[in-house]
Amino acid sequence: MKTDNELLNNLDQLHTTELGAVRIKRNLSLVTDDVIAWCRTKISSDNAVITRKGKNWYAAVEDCIITVNAYSYTLITAHKQ
Repeated sequence: MKTDNELLNNLDQLHTTELGAVRIKRNLSLVTDDVIAWCRTKISSDNAVITRKGKNWYAAVEDCIITVNAYSYTLITAHKQ
């Protein structure tokens, strides 16, 4: 695991709003109700490519890109690639 990454070091702070969870579920066609746990698993996977651009982290993993605010660790959205 890439432990030198600030996002990975703070995955326990990851959270989202109710509307954010609905948006992520809809965009990725997820069946799970625990969007945060699903995103944590994807972000922490060995094949995730994590980059920071401005105020956001972007985790590209498998067929999606997950966007996280770099200061509050709020899951903003996720999209299929």
